[in-house]
Amino acid sequence: MWKIKQIFDGEYGCEERQPGEKQKCLVTLENETGAKRQLNVEDEWLTAQGLDEGSIWPVQSSDPY
Repeated sequence: MWKIKQIFDGEYGCEERQPGEKQKCLVTLENETGAKRQLNVEDEWLTAQGLDEGSIWPVQSSDPY
């Protein structure tokens, strides 16, 4: 089981998104053994899923999201 350890939006205005590109966040996941993974995930998707730091990651670990 993976849990969201940290969500970092990483946007400072110095790197522009392409037209139509959605804002992404860097999500750090951690499992019960302490292993960590990082994923770039659309912020809109995180919000729609109701996910925040401390939430259980709802997707199989092999899926991108």
